[in-house]
Amino acid sequence: MIYSTLLLGAALASSASAACTREQLIAATDAYITAQAAGDPAMPALAENVTYLENDAPMDITTGVLSQAITIDFNRSLHDSVECATFTEISAATNAEPYVIATRMLFTDDKITTIQSVVANNGDWAFNATGQLYWTKTENWDPIPEDQRDSRDVIKAAGDAYLDSWGDGTVKVPYGSPCARLEGGSYTGRVGSTANTCTMPQFPSAFKIENRRYVIDEEVGGLDIFNDFPFIDADKPDGTSSTNFFRIEGGMIRYIHETTICTNPNCGR
Repeated sequence: MIYSTLLLGAALASSASAACTREQLIAATDAYITAQAAGDPAMPALAENVTYLENDAPMDITTGVLSQAITIDFNRSLHDSVECATFTEISAATNAEPYVIATRMLFTDDKITTIQSVVANNGDWAFNATGQLYWTKTENWDPIPEDQRDSRDVIKAAGDAYLDSWGDGTVKVPYGSPCARLEGGSYTGRVGSTANTCTMPQFPSAFKIENRRYVIDEEVGGLDIFNDFPFIDADKPDGTSSTNFFRIEGGMIRYIHETTICTNPNCGR
C-alpha cells in the first residue's frame, strides 16, 4: 500500500464530498480503536493514498503512533455524518508510555482519506494521563433526547465563542452551570458540583485562534475543534497543535477537554 506523506491543506480545510451514515462512521471509529490497540494501521476503510499527520507534521502511517500497540484505558468518539468526519479521544494512562491521543478522520466515498492526530505525552501542556483518565470517566456524555438537541450552528458557535474569548475578553461565552474543564490532566470541576469553573482569565495580549477544523455530533452535543494555539509555546509563536473537545447541552458548555502539544517541557512555563 502506498501512503501519501504530503500535507494537503485543502483536504484538511474543506468538507468531505461524499455522503456517509452514522453507522459507517461508528464502524470506522471502532476499527480505528482496534487498529491503535493492535498497532496495525491497515484499517478496512483506509484509502490507498491516505494523508496521515501527527501534531500537524505529515508522516508515514506505518511509522507513526498508529503503528504502536497501545493499551487503551478509555475512549470516546464523535460522528459527524454531515461533514463525513469523526473525532476520537483515547486515554492510555496504563500504557508503558502514557498517551492522550485526539484523532480526526475525514472520509470520501466511504474511504478514510485523512487521519490527523494530536498525540500528547510527558512534557506536553499540563500532561497527566492518570488524571485525564480519572476525570473523563466521571463525565456523562450520553445521547441527548432528540427533541432537546442543539443545532449544528448552536454547537459550533459555543465552541468558537470559547476560543474567541481567549484573545478578546468582551466575547460572551455560553458557560453552563455546571461547567468543568479538563486541561491536560488538571480538572476544574468536582463530582456533583453545580458551579461554572470553565471561565478563562484574560490573556495578556490579543490573539486569534487560527486553522480551526471542526467535528460536530448533535446526538451527544459534541464538538471538537483542532486548532493552532498561539501564545502558550514561545518556540512556536504562530501556534502549536491543540484540540478542544466540548459537550454542549441546551446551548451551554458543559465540558471542555484541552490537549496541547509543547516543543519544550510544559511549553517552557
